[in-house]
Amino acid sequence: MDDLKEQFDSFCKEKNVIDLTRGKPSPEQLTLSEELDGILDGNFLQDGIDIRNYGEIKGLPSARKLGAELLDYSEEYILASSNSSLTLMGNLLSAFLFNGSGDAPWNELENISIICPVPGYDRHFALCEKLGIKMIKVPLTGDGPDMNIVEDLVKNDDSIKGIWCNPKHSNPTGEIYSNDTVKRIANLPLIGASDFIVLWDNAYAVHDFANSKKLPSIQDISQELDTFDNVATFGSTSKITFAGGGVAFLGASDKLMSLFLDYFSKFNFSPDKVNQARHVRFLKDRKGIEAHMKKLADVIRPKFELVDKYLNSLPKGLASWTKPTGGYFISFDSKPGQASKIFDLCKTAGLNLTPIGSAFPYRRDQEDSNIRIAPTYVSIEDLEKAMQIFVCCVKLADEEEKNLVS
Repeated sequence: MDDLKEQFDSFCKEKNVIDLTRGKPSPEQLTLSEELDGILDGNFLQDGIDIRNYGEIKGLPSARKLGAELLDYSEEYILASSNSSLTLMGNLLSAFLFNGSGDAPWNELENISIICPVPGYDRHFALCEKLGIKMIKVPLTGDGPDMNIVEDLVKNDDSIKGIWCNPKHSNPTGEIYSNDTVKRIANLPLIGASDFIVLWDNAYAVHDFANSKKLPSIQDISQELDTFDNVATFGSTSKITFAGGGVAFLGASDKLMSLFLDYFSKFNFSPDKVNQARHVRFLKDRKGIEAHMKKLADVIRPKFELVDKYLNSLPKGLASWTKPTGGYFISFDSKPGQASKIFDLCKTAGLNLTPIGSAFPYRRDQEDSNIRIAPTYVSIEDLEKAMQIFVCCVKLADEEEKNLVS
């Protein structure tokens, strides 16, 4: 205990300021996309279209093709937009709230709710909370959400209108949904509300840094089940090229796309086609995407290996954590009741982590055990210091609890 306190005090004296709060690309990653700057070289004609002008609300044909290759979709069902897939998600939910999808608009109903697998993506939960949509949490299993619980909920409650899914390298657990899970998710509209929507946020579709399971095609499976109208797929190049300066995509059936555009087109003339053309010329096609992602993987992989090395130095039984093969996060679980203490100790020692509870609806982790580790942004040197601090604080929090009990 005394040695831990001495180590902790030495970290505090160093006045470290290390930020692991968000899953951001590092400067080294961003440098790999600098060719985007100037790639047009004064040529503003793409697909026979003057990209400087209005028009093409569904995006450039070549950008839509790129999005289809990224998301494993047919090009005809892809919309290429501006930089934010989260904006597309918010607009689709708003379209359901104000216009509905054939049934009554959601905001005319007494109660509406969406299933939220946990731990999950805090921005999904923030969208629901802001729009007044109730969230029902369901645990993840390592192969996706617990579908026995999900199916039981959906069968017995018509107020449940959808489910959030981050199906590949899920934020923050890193898991990849199994074939059985994907089939059961695609089948949910057949057992629940007629306007049930699968919100398929495939943010990490090509973000492998180790051998990874293949994610089944949600388009193929939902078309086989005749539920394709009830699936909305999202993705972007935000963690491929420039974060905040990429291209976002929506994959949707003709019916769902029409519903979306009826709402979206009222306040959007056209996407940023100049930026779309830049990305088409830089990434080119699926092979181009894969080649670029291999370069990014070489930057990211050592950071995840470093985190895992330090976590493996913890005494057995003190914690558990995920070992992803891609994506941007590691999900760490302390003993129940210790996460907040670890967070506070880390902050005092100069290590900033994602706030406790962020990976849960309403920011409530009832176990007070989950901590999201986001290692991508910082340098390898800062990450090593961060993990030294983190491991020390995990041990110290446990020792302090033991002393309180005794």
